[in-house]
Amino acid sequence: MPIDHHLLAVFTVTTIIAMVTPGPDMLFVLGCGMRGGPRAGLLATAGVATSEAVHIAVAAAGLVALFAAVPIAFTVVRVVGAAYLIYLGVQMIRHRKADPDEVPAAGGGVSCRRAYLNGLLTNLLNPKMVTFTIAFLPQFINPQLGRVWVQFAILGTIMIALEFLVDGTVGVLAGRIGGWLRRRRAVRRRVDVATGGIFIGLGVRLAAER
Repeated sequence: MPIDHHLLAVFTVTTIIAMVTPGPDMLFVLGCGMRGGPRAGLLATAGVATSEAVHIAVAAAGLVALFAAVPIAFTVVRVVGAAYLIYLGVQMIRHRKADPDEVPAAGGGVSCRRAYLNGLLTNLLNPKMVTFTIAFLPQFINPQLGRVWVQFAILGTIMIALEFLVDGTVGVLAGRIGGWLRRRRAVRRRVDVATGGIFIGLGVRLAAER
């Protein structure tokens, strides 16, 4: 498999930690599940995951072409991306994310089709997700192994699978998870701080390596 196994392990662990930290995507899926039931929660997750696949494909196509034309561009993208990860970590520690109380309340209903389309369009049109994808994935690519596109595909597949696993579970168990989030703000704050620290450490380490 044309991928650095050490980087793959770090990528998988980091992605899992990022996925389980309540953020806009999870809260959106949570709201859909609370209002439309387990199926709506799953389809909202499918919409978010579909948009991530588009982001990954677009980022990979552009970056692979750039790396082939200008080899030094890989180093530039890696360093800038690492700096962005550090910035995200600082923001997580300094500021709270969206308040769980802002999750739409049950009632009013939401169709499965609407849940999917809303998940797709909301995430697809979010420039922060494109920026994050471009900053995050190249940190775990090793051009020396060749077949950079395949490496992007492997990492993207893992990211999307974890998206389904984590947010899909939240969507199905929306009612219980929603109550848990609202009752435990202090725990959620600690998770934000811990995740921010991990992102800062990862950014520093990856910027210094290779």
